[in-house]
Amino acid sequence: MNEDVMDFTMWQVAYAYIFIIIILVIFRFKKIPREKLLIISVLRMTIQLIIVGYILVYVLKNPHPLITVSIVFIMLGFAVFNVYQRTKATIKIDIKKIIALAMFVGISINLIFFMLVVLQLDPWYEPQYFIPLSGMIIGKTMTGVSLGVNNLLNGMKGQKEKIEGALMLGASPKVASKSIINEAYDQAMLPTINAMVGMGIIFLPGMMTGQIIAGQSPITAVKYQLSVMLGVAGTVSITVLIFLHLAYKVFFNERQQFILTKRDISKDNLPVKYE
Repeated sequence: MNEDVMDFTMWQVAYAYIFIIIILVIFRFKKIPREKLLIISVLRMTIQLIIVGYILVYVLKNPHPLITVSIVFIMLGFAVFNVYQRTKATIKIDIKKIIALAMFVGISINLIFFMLVVLQLDPWYEPQYFIPLSGMIIGKTMTGVSLGVNNLLNGMKGQKEKIEGALMLGASPKVASKSIINEAYDQAMLPTINAMVGMGIIFLPGMMTGQIIAGQSPITAVKYQLSVMLGVAGTVSITVLIFLHLAYKVFFNERQQFILTKRDISKDNLPVKYE
């Protein structure tokens, strides 16, 4: 560990909470009913980060493949649950299963390639790299899949007549859904592409900033950041692709008829949107 790294006292960290007080004052002044949500979010963030910090201290001092893999799968499980929560519709159980399958398969394959081929970790389960880098890739993929899910559901509901018309003209479910699948894929990839466009000129990404603050050479930080962003792009792409090409089939029965039940309607009877 670099001895020159600037450390914080607990009082210094406490001073940062002044920003939350300022936000609460603004909320109160503008009569925005978000005070409770903000307070709960800050408390959860604080407690979760402190717990994770102490867990990582233990894990880094006692590296073990079973512990490393277990932590990554726990993160992946929470990411799947988060996608369910961020979907603005009552989704079918079949789609939930596909979300979980796509995320576990897509992320697992890409993490194995990234850790063993790109980083060439030795040992492969080195928690100092495996856990934080996995967390970054899983988090970005979660956002991409959430967008893919919501845009697929929006497309299927909003273009019901178009799909049925294509089916009546003899198109297969895959052909009838092609434009919706492509649009959902495009929207899922857009945040990752936009992030890559602005990186380095508009902002320094978090991982690169953290490494520079920790005393690493900026060139080393750039190598890590490039590798991670390319890994993120690949993981998001493959995972969303797996999901979309399995999930669209849920909207068709064995006779290739388009089916849209009450369970597909959004919780507010409105088209679902990602926020």
